[in-house]
Amino acid sequence: MSLYEHVFICRQDISQQQVETLTENLTAILAEQGGSIEKTEYWGLRSLAYRVKKNRKGHYSLLNIKADHTAISEMERQMSLNDDILRFMTIRVEEHDVEPSAPLSSKNKDERKRRDYNDNEGSSSNTSTDTSSNSGESS
Repeated sequence: MSLYEHVFICRQDISQQQVETLTENLTAILAEQGGSIEKTEYWGLRSLAYRVKKNRKGHYSLLNIKADHTAISEMERQMSLNDDILRFMTIRVEEHDVEPSAPLSSKNKDERKRRDYNDNEGSSSNTSTDTSSNSGESS
């Protein structure tokens, strides 16, 4: 069996729960053909570089798949018939990454930066308040 990375983009009109249902349907299709999904990642609602089928945003998802070519071609055939899926791409890889993918890890870094910035901002404002109150008392 070969290893594949598969990314697909769904319409912005559907909910995150519907995207998860689509992912479960793809898992069932692959299981019928003898394949399996090693890892799934939901990247969220992101802006597209250009309009695709009158959509400016889309739900991105990544699947790490272990399957034969026949299972992949059947999954792609089913995806091309689905109107909720805007685009998809499947790439054969030598091995799957066990770490989170780049879009998911950069999203986590952004959240950590915001959290650290808010923590530092809160502590610096308390320090400046203490300094100003001390200078007022010594005068």
